[in-house]
This record gives sequence, C-alpha cells and structure tokens, in this order.
Amino acid sequence: MTWNARILLAAAALVLAAQGAKADKADDTLRIGWGVDGVMVNADNYYGATRSGIWFTAMVWDTLIYRDPTSGEYLPNLASGWNWIDDTTLELTLREGVTFHNGEPFDADDVVYTYNTVSAPDSGVKFQRIVNWIDKTEKVDATTVRIHSKGPFPQALEFLAGPMPVYPNEYYAEVGTEGMSNKPIGTGPYKVVSMKPGEEYTLVRNDGYTWGGPKGMAKIKNVVIREIPDVQTQVAELLAGGIDVTADLTPDLVAKLQGRPGVTAEMAETLRIFYLGMDAAGRTNSDPTKNPKVRQAISHAVNRQAIVDNLLGGAPRVVNTPCHPLQFGCDESMARVYDYDPGKAKALLTEAGYGDGFTIDLYAEAPAHEAEAIMGDLAKVGIQTKLHRLPWEAFRDAQVANKVPLWLANWGSYSLADAAASVSVFFNGSEDDFAQDTDVMEWLKQADTNTDPATRKKLYGKAIARITEQAYILPTFSGVRSYGWDSELNFTPYADEIPRFYEYSWK
Repeated sequence: MTWNARILLAAAALVLAAQGAKADKADDTLRIGWGVDGVMVNADNYYGATRSGIWFTAMVWDTLIYRDPTSGEYLPNLASGWNWIDDTTLELTLREGVTFHNGEPFDADDVVYTYNTVSAPDSGVKFQRIVNWIDKTEKVDATTVRIHSKGPFPQALEFLAGPMPVYPNEYYAEVGTEGMSNKPIGTGPYKVVSMKPGEEYTLVRNDGYTWGGPKGMAKIKNVVIREIPDVQTQVAELLAGGIDVTADLTPDLVAKLQGRPGVTAEMAETLRIFYLGMDAAGRTNSDPTKNPKVRQAISHAVNRQAIVDNLLGGAPRVVNTPCHPLQFGCDESMARVYDYDPGKAKALLTEAGYGDGFTIDLYAEAPAHEAEAIMGDLAKVGIQTKLHRLPWEAFRDAQVANKVPLWLANWGSYSLADAAASVSVFFNGSEDDFAQDTDVMEWLKQADTNTDPATRKKLYGKAIARITEQAYILPTFSGVRSYGWDSELNFTPYADEIPRFYEYSWK
C-alpha cells in the first residue's frame, strides 16, 4: 500500500479514532506502537540493544536509585539510602516490604546475584561498560549491600539509576536471560501478562506497588504494546485508534499530524547525538582519514545547519562536542567549531595531497536519511562516497571487523547524563576507539575515576579540545525523538528518551 493510500485510509478512519480513544479510556488500556529502532529481541535489559527495550524495562523492573528526569536529583528507589565507605565502596540500604511479581521477596540476595552475574567477565552483557566497573557486590545483611568498584567510579549513582535493573535471584538463576526475556519478572509498576516476541506484549498494573517508590502506582491499568516496524503503518494506526502513542516519526509526518483532530505530535530533544566518525587510527587501512587535514576538511565540508533546518524541521541543535551539552563534563567552550566552508575544505584537501579528491566508503545505520545530504556536501569538495546503509547489527559487525573508514551513527549514552557515557565510550582505547590517542585515553581514565567534580570537568574539557582539534569525529546535531499520541492522553516526552508510561493518564 502506498503512503497516499495509507493517508486516505487513515483520514477515512478519523471517526473510528475518536471511538477508539473512548474505548481505551473505557477499558483503561494504553495501546503503544513501537519498533522503528528494531524489534525488542531480548527483554532482559542487560542483553537487549533497543531503545524500546529500555522503555519496557522501566515499566517492568526497578533500579536501586531513581534519577528525577526533570531535576536530575537522585532519589531512593529499591535502595532507601546509600553512602560511600571509601572511594571504591558504595554501601546501600535496601527497602523492606518489596515483592517481585512472582512473590519472591526482594532483599540483598537479589542485588548480589544480579550484579555479580552480569558483571562477570564472561557474562556476555551487550554493553559491557554498564557493568564492568563492578569488582564485586557483597551482602552485609538482608537489607544491606556493598558494591565494590574496580577503582574510583564517580558515575556509579548515574549507572545504578539507569540501565541496571535488579532481578529476582532464584528465578534468574533458574531461567537465565532467555527465560527472563520470555517471561519477565520484576518489581516494577507493571506486570507482564503475555509475551509474543516480535509481535505483542500485554501488561497489567502491579496493584502491589505500594512501597513508596518515586515511580508511584501506574495510572492506567492495562498496557498493550505492539511491534510495528513501519512508521507509516504506525501513523495510520494512531489516526484510526488502533494505538494511542507511538514514536520515531519523521519530521514531515509530525507536521502532517499536527493540527489533526484528536492527535498531538511533537519533536523533543534528547541526550542523543549524531556524528560522522572517521578512522584516524588507520584500522581500516584508509589513508585519507589518517590525515588530520583531511578529517578537518570533511568537517568543514558538511553543512550541518542546513541538515537540521531542511531535513529535521529545525528541532535539533548543531552539536560541536563528542557528547551532549546536557551531560556532566561536556564543556562546549572547549570544542573547536567547524563552520561550513567548502573553500576551506578544498584548501585543506590540497594541503593534504588530495587536491583531486578521493573515493571512500560511507557506512550508516539504517535509515540515516541525512546520509544523502552529507554525501552531496562531500561531493562538492571532491570526496566521492559509496553508501552502505545497514541494520544496526550488520553495521556493528562491519565496524568491529575494521571495514568502516567513514560512518554516520548516533549514540544515546544509554540515557546517562554524564560525559563518561559518551566521550569515554569512543576514546578509551577499546574496540570502539578509532583514534587511539594515548593522551586522550589517559585524560579520560583520570576523569572517569576522579571523585572531584571540578577536576573531572577539566579533564573532560582537555579531551574534548584534543578530539575536536584533531577532528577524530565530526559531531553533527543532537537527537530528537518524535512522538504522536491521542490527545486524550496526558503524555510528556523526556530528554533521556524514556517515556514514563506508568505516570501517564487519561484526561
């Protein structure tokens, strides 16, 4: 079915949309459509890799600490309090009276088993940085645990408030990650009723969620989540009342939805940044990108503001730092700014010995609509690109195999508001580091392990200055996440890209 046909179908269903919203309110059911960023292949947060999986986690599980998305304040959650015994030992007191969905009481054994399991070197956790700072977690007594870090780790509270849910130890030991994905069990505000992987997930309010956590009791009783990979189908479903909220709409679809009766659409800035990565270390045997003048030429050749204005509806901001300015330690004043200047780009290419240009492979994680604009800008200064647009897994495989000399990608920092979750991921000497700058590695190592905030900021600033001066990557623009929802739903988007579905309600 063509897009025009879908629009006509959706328009014809506007009356049904109003009826659908009323039906949703009548049976107290929130219907969510997601899937544009990839099907949730594993509901176990430590082994999944999709943004929707993070959303699911927030509904079903809890973390020890909760960060208020508006104030940034750390609040007691499964832990009622905490204090640092020394630079590498964090002691947490656990709440009493909390029960998992299967009836298991929550206590220190659950925290110890979860964190020791996922932080083990052979755990296979998708993003090791989430847990590899932990040396061990020990039980002091039933309501007290101590987390020992491998070294000073000032971001510990941020991580514990983010991607580190606690699982029931007995159940997790029995079923493992596959069993947890197929039948999730948590302490969260919603309980899982049924799982149809890749298709539909049904949840119901956890009426036992009365222990006083900051999330509070879920406002809407039932939740039905549908995987709908095609964004146009999502829009048609939203207009027809088949779903009540969806995300990841293109700017033109947001514009089309705005003003339609019964529907609200908005583009909201997030902590995500987009960037053009360049193989400065020569891991792909790419001679041009090893030359700093070529990397600087590429940086001057891309008209980032035009991409923001013409392709992204002006919603994002141009970013000059290898982190989001809202993250701790992301000092914009330390970054070198690359204005759009094709003339300067050509001059730099000539200085580098590439006056006649060159041809290079450009990789992008699908759909990456901005890639064509970047290709056009590069062609104007003599750089011809061959585009490889791949799904995330294939893109990642090619990158790890050192086949990607130039790439357009984005990074959401796992919703962590700290430069350690962005700059330190890509420039710490790991397989993700295509610069391999030993000075930058050392500054980041110190910044990541220093407990003094002022010292951390200074060190991150030095790293940002070097990274941008050498043009190891070209930060392009901040990420936005577009949402469309039934106007009868009280919905709020957040910068960390995690909709709090449990706090939303019907008007």
